[in-house]
Amino acid sequence: MLDLAGPLREWIEEGRDFAVATVVAVGGSAPRPPGAALAVAADGTAIGSVSGGCVEGAVYDLCLQSLQDGETLVERFGYSDEDAFAVGLTCGGTIDVMITPFAGGRAVEEAALAAAARDEPVALARVVRGPAGLLGQALVVRPDGSYDGGLGGDPGLDRTALDRARALLGTGRTGTVELSEDGSHCPGGLTLLVEAAVPPPRMIVFGAIDFAAALVRAGSFLGYHVTVCDARPVFATRARFPEADEIVVDWPDRYLRRTETDGRTVLCVLTHDAKFDIPLLTEALRLPVAYVGAMGSRRTHEDRNRRLREAGVSERELTRLRSPIGLDLGARTPEETAVSIAAEIIATRHGGTGTPLTDSATPIHRAWREAYPQPA
Repeated sequence: MLDLAGPLREWIEEGRDFAVATVVAVGGSAPRPPGAALAVAADGTAIGSVSGGCVEGAVYDLCLQSLQDGETLVERFGYSDEDAFAVGLTCGGTIDVMITPFAGGRAVEEAALAAAARDEPVALARVVRGPAGLLGQALVVRPDGSYDGGLGGDPGLDRTALDRARALLGTGRTGTVELSEDGSHCPGGLTLLVEAAVPPPRMIVFGAIDFAAALVRAGSFLGYHVTVCDARPVFATRARFPEADEIVVDWPDRYLRRTETDGRTVLCVLTHDAKFDIPLLTEALRLPVAYVGAMGSRRTHEDRNRRLREAGVSERELTRLRSPIGLDLGARTPEETAVSIAAEIIATRHGGTGTPLTDSATPIHRAWREAYPQPA
C-alpha cells in the first residue's frame, strides 16, 4: 500500500472515500509481491495493481463492496483447473489479498502514508491473519523506535511487532512475520504484514561519458536516485545529464569516501581510466553495497585486476567486481549497453541467472525475498 502513498495522500486531502486491496501473501508463481496494492475510490477511480491483470476485476468489486460494508476482509485467489477463464491466477500461483476501507478514522495508516509520501522511512505493520477482532489492526513504526497505533492484543504483541518492523525497515524490505497472540516469536496463528517504505536506492555513475547518459536514464526508470560523478567539470554538466538527480564534480574516490551508501546502493564505474578506477574501486569493493561494476575490455579488466591486487585489494574483494560490466546481450550502442548493465543489476538484486526463459526450467516468478542482499 505504501507504494501508492503519493496519490492516496491526495485522495485523503480531497476527502475522498476509498478502499485499498493489498497483497499479504503469495504462493507458487505469483506476479506481484506482498505489499503490492490496488486502490479504488468511491467514484470508481482505480490505481495500482495486485496481480498484473489476472484478478483485478474481482478485487475491484470487492473494494467497492468493502466501502459499502465498512469491513476489512482477506480473500484468496488462485488458478482454477476446471475453468481457465474463472477468476484466478492463470500463472498457477495464489495470492491472499486484504481489502481495507478508508472512509475516515484510520489515523495510523494515514500517518504511514503521509510519511511515505514525504520520502521518510517508515514501516506499517498490520494483522493480516488471526482472530477477527485483530484483523487489520495497525502499527506505524519509525527508525528511531517511535510508533503510533497498536495491534489490539497482548502488550507483548506490540513490543515484538515494533522490534520486527524496525528490523525490516532497516533493510528496506517488506515481509510477513509469524507470531503468537502474546507476541512470542513462535508461530501461533497470527501473521503480520510489515510494509517498509524507504527513500529510493542510490545509483552512482562514475564517468561523465555518453554511455553514462544512457545509464542515467535507465537507472531513473528503475527507480534509483541517480548521481553522476566526474572530476572534469567540462563533462559533468546538467546539459549533458538532464535526468540525473545529482551531478558532482569531484575525484571519484574522494566523493565515494564522503557520500552515504548502503546495502541497496549500486556503483557503476564507466571511466575505464586507471588513475580514476584504481583508487575508486579500492574503496568501492570494501563497502557493503549491492553492486560494483566497471566498464572496459577484457584486456582492461585483466590490467585493472593486476593494479587492484598491487593496491592491496584481496581476492575475496575482487570477486565482488562485475567486470566487464553488464550481461552479454550483444550490446553496441550506449542505450543497448545501459540495458545490459541494468539487466545485470536486476539479476544480481533478485538472484537471476540472465538465462533466456525459453532455455530455463526455473520458475519465472522466483520466491519473493530480500531485494537487496548484503554482500558476503
